Amino acid sequence: MTVSEKIFSKASGKSVKAGDFVLANIDLAMTHDITGPLAIQGFYEIMNGQEEKTVWDPSKIVIVFDHQVPADSIHAAQNHIMLRKFAEEQGILNYDVYEGVCHQVLPEKGHVMPGDLIVGSDSHTCAYGSLGAFSTGIGSTDMAAVFATGKLWFRVPETFRFDIKGKLPERVYSKDLILHLIGDVGVEGVRYMAAEFGGPAVRSLSIPERMTMSNMAIEMGGKAGIIEADEVTAAYLKERIPDYEFDPYWKSDEDAAYFDVRHYDISDLEPQVACPHNVDNVKPVSEVEGTKVDQIFMGSCTNGRFEDIKILADIMGDEPVAKGLRLLVVPASRTEYMKLMKAGYIEKLMEAGAIVESPCCGPCMGGSFGLLGAGEVGLATSNRNFKGREGSAESFVYLCSPATAGASALTGEITDPRKV
Repeated sequence: MTVSEKIFSKASGKSVKAGDFVLANIDLAMTHDITGPLAIQGFYEIMNGQEEKTVWDPSKIVIVFDHQVPADSIHAAQNHIMLRKFAEEQGILNYDVYEGVCHQVLPEKGHVMPGDLIVGSDSHTCAYGSLGAFSTGIGSTDMAAVFATGKLWFRVPETFRFDIKGKLPERVYSKDLILHLIGDVGVEGVRYMAAEFGGPAVRSLSIPERMTMSNMAIEMGGKAGIIEADEVTAAYLKERIPDYEFDPYWKSDEDAAYFDVRHYDISDLEPQVACPHNVDNVKPVSEVEGTKVDQIFMGSCTNGRFEDIKILADIMGDEPVAKGLRLLVVPASRTEYMKLMKAGYIEKLMEAGAIVESPCCGPCMGGSFGLLGAGEVGLATSNRNFKGREGSAESFVYLCSPATAGASALTGEITDPRKV
């Protein structure tokens, strides 16, 4: 079996293979301040007529405030009130406005385990696959059903394996790698499949780098983006769960059946940039160098960790942000923000002219702040560049790695980080 088939076999209580339909038990459900209110409304509609209107297991549900935080409108504030009330009534763990982005907070707080089946009412829930879980995004009405029953129907997905060898060159990172893969297979290349990232190159990546990979599996149509748990995973989890014991079962068998296997050698990979207005419109940085940029957004659940922001800050050195450029830095969680602050990077970036915000989704979804105006060009370390994603439908968004963002912050135009 593939690791995904093993997880669905555990979740359904029977041996299954790709293509089977199963009613699966959910290990963890996550919702946030944008999608949560509709899920709660649906839950109460499902439970109408029931004497006890309680969720199936409050210990397996987590609510995170991250998209419109602090509340940026009266409507958002009302949604927050609704979520806090629901969490208190049901005994659900609630990470409020100060904690950070859901896809960073859940792993760092020890909620994600290899072999888990996790659902979240957010498309980038696939990020938790970096720790060996099968994790996928669902709609708010599906989440309502999960709240009520703890189960959900699935078709067990085929697995598309990316077997990657070689070593990333200097100033080329896992963000460049995942952009390269998306550009190769296309935005629907892995539609409703589990994108399984493996091989020596992936095993050499840190957990933050793996999070970047799994996070963007949805951008190639993937149902999940899974990386088999190994000793790197075990070390990460041991820091958060002292009694955690590594189980080598949660990996694909050598004779597992795949839909397809693609082989890559990344030894000569150069920095990649996704150009407007699709994530699979990927080009080497050398083809877009010199493109003037009005704003750089450094953050998001894709690249908002300490390691990412450190890359940007180290490349910038003691130089200021380019004249006429806005550099927005948004750490992915309070934990990551505090690590950056204690290491001196927050002060260093602010002295350079950056705007450092509290942890949240920020400009990624065109929400609370940092919107682009008509005709403006944004460069972002986030995961989507659709038309209107970060503001005006007449703006242009390019996606890049933290290194490319750092080099471009010095020049005010898209710049190859290897040249700085």
